[in-house]
Amino acid sequence: MITTLKAEEQHQHKNGGGWVANTATVADSAHVGPNAQVSENAQVSESAWVSGDARVFGNAQVSGDARVFGNAQVFGNAQVFGNAWVSRRAQVSGRAQVSESAQVSENAQVSENAWVYGNAWVYGYAQVSGDAWVSGNAQVFGNARVSGNALVFGSALVFGNAQVFGNARVSENARVSG
Repeated sequence: MITTLKAEEQHQHKNGGGWVANTATVADSAHVGPNAQVSENAQVSESAWVSGDARVFGNAQVSGDARVFGNAQVFGNAQVFGNAWVSRRAQVSGRAQVSESAQVSENAQVSENAWVYGNAWVYGYAQVSGDAWVSGNAQVFGNARVSGNALVFGSALVFGNAQVFGNARVSENARVSG
């Protein structure tokens, strides 16, 4: 049960038994697990799954075959779609987008207008923010930060305490660490 809502303001989703606010939209074909919550004006559509203790709220959208699970949170105007995964304690917020087969996991944060797509993976305590893009087979992990208009793509790795910002480009097989 979504603890901030009265019982009459929410219902259990028929596919999974999770709690959905009456103001949220969840397709019959989507799955909301028993401990998961979809609230406010959030939308979960198509074959998307929200499970574990995951939360989708605000005006967030989860669609396609996307998965949000563990203690993950998707909120604000964020979008998770395609075959993307957001898991563990990861957060996707603002107008951020995670798509295709990208993964955001552990304690990672993707926020503001950032995009993570392709087969990219953002994990650990990494943060991607601003108008930054992480794509291809790129990985951002550890305590790394990618922000501003920075692009990380190809098979690039950004890790440790590295910071990539401004108009920086990290591509192909580059390794940036701090």
